[in-house]
Amino acid sequence: MNSLFAQELRLSKRHEEIVSQRLKLLQQMKSKFGDQNKEKASQIQAAEAAFKRNLSLLKDIEAAEKSLQTRSHPLPPPEVVSLETLYWASVEEYIPKWEQFLLGRAPYPIGVENQNEAENTIRNKAQR
Repeated sequence: MNSLFAQELRLSKRHEEIVSQRLKLLQQMKSKFGDQNKEKASQIQAAEAAFKRNLSLLKDIEAAEKSLQTRSHPLPPPEVVSLETLYWASVEEYIPKWEQFLLGRAPYPIGVENQNEAENTIRNKAQR
């Protein structure tokens, strides 16, 4: 009977040691998990701050680029814009006539008196 009592006492102590060790390990895991969460939160916060900083820098760069463009290429006066618009409208109007002439399907589009001169110019360009 003594041996059973001694064995039970030994097993009880071993059980307490195991439970104590388990409790320590659980506390270590909890602590480590908490540290990992804090580190992750810190990394997320740093990433968000970097994103905001990069966004701000990008806006500054775009503003500087726009400023440089307006300084180096100021908008032309309204008269020039109007003339340019009229010019391109005229070009679009005459494209079909010139296209047919350049493809050899139609005569010189402007007038017969300039046709020989225009054909010579085109031939000279083609020979080069």
